[in-house]
Amino acid sequence: MTATLTISPPAAGRRELDHRHSNGIDVTLSWCPVGGKLTVTVADEAGDSFELAVEPHEALDVFHHPYAYAAVRSVHLLDVVA
Repeated sequence: MTATLTISPPAAGRRELDHRHSNGIDVTLSWCPVGGKLTVTVADEAGDSFELAVEPHEALDVFHHPYAYAAVRSVHLLDVVA
């Protein structure tokens, strides 16, 4: 199964747990207390972005390696220039 994901405006009550910026890429780990949903959001300077829903046991690993998890989960990044 393949999926193309885009980012919606942050959900009300979403809390940033961690954030990092490197080489024009922002990666954010967020938690929404309503429902307990964890997400990792990746956005670059060109405006391309994706978001991955994560389980608590994998949250930090996905935060540090989001592109590897996106590839495994068949997330297609649109308009990304290599």
